[in-house]
Amino acid sequence: MLADLATHREPLIITQNGEARAVLQDIGAFEETEQTLALLKLLALGNNDIAEGNTVPARDVIARIKAKATVD
Repeated sequence: MLADLATHREPLIITQNGEARAVLQDIGAFEETEQTLALLKLLALGNNDIAEGNTVPARDVIARIKAKATVD
């Protein structure tokens, strides 16, 4: 069963009385899912910042980086 999960990378849905109760997933596929969810969370946070006006023009950020680099 584990070799099949690793080969096909498809989750196995375990049912009880005809209802889905658990999912068995290859660790590689699970880690990819976790990374995807983390990226989606970052994108959602960024979209929220944009919607709330919490942004700074790129030219201002670049100017700050350049100024800091010349001080260090």
